[in-house]
Amino acid sequence: MTQQNSPVPVVMVFSGNDPSGGAGIQADIEALISHGCHTTPVITTLTIQDTQDVIGYTPIDGGLIAEQARAVLEDMPISVFKLGLLPSTDAVEAVHSILQDYPEIPVVMDPVLASGGGTMLADDEIIEAMTVLLLPQTTVLTPNSREARLLAPEADSLDACAMALLEKGSEFVLITGSHENTPHVENRLYTNNRLLETFSWDRLDGSFHGSGCTLASSIAGLLAQGLEPFSAIHEAQEYTWQALAEGYRIGMGQQLPNRLFWARDEQE
Repeated sequence: MTQQNSPVPVVMVFSGNDPSGGAGIQADIEALISHGCHTTPVITTLTIQDTQDVIGYTPIDGGLIAEQARAVLEDMPISVFKLGLLPSTDAVEAVHSILQDYPEIPVVMDPVLASGGGTMLADDEIIEAMTVLLLPQTTVLTPNSREARLLAPEADSLDACAMALLEKGSEFVLITGSHENTPHVENRLYTNNRLLETFSWDRLDGSFHGSGCTLASSIAGLLAQGLEPFSAIHEAQEYTWQALAEGYRIGMGQQLPNRLFWARDEQE
């Protein structure tokens, strides 16, 4: 379905439900609201987790994932797809079938391969399915450095990982550096077989639950608002850093980003 002059851009998100509210669908919705977008959430998995780690999860059947998405796609004009946790090859195949039918819609992919607490959420078979089926359809890929190494195990450096991921089909690759041992966080953006830009951010104390979801959804929202990829990627990092800088710790584990910091600022 196409519809001209939609008053609010619509972003379809494929992701898991996090009952702690720090990551997953809620993180996506909050980030997209912050960029003036409407979110259509397609649930891929139900998780049992808190701010410390994922305790367990139940994948949603691939057919049900596709049915959720197709019902909305026949009703609303989707501007961008955002991909988060895809916990099975069945889920990857379902999303692939959707992307194939809507090749004109940009795709932002956050390859969620492990939880912040270290629990693996994707095995080798799922990772292979992602690289073969989804990367060729991805506009912006946003792995952290650990995920980049898992997606491109043949590479011997992060630069080589990025080149491999571009070769596998992604148009832009933004490798985030929060897990690297550097004084500042360095996020490196690649496209057209080269390093395009290195972004440096002050390293914040502690760790955060849902930072990757926040960044990828912000990029998706800004693309939906009509920004070209470089500007969307840059502005999304600024928003994400501010959300982390104003984050809060209300559980016993990681801090949560304050994705609605702007609402408090407006009230003041």
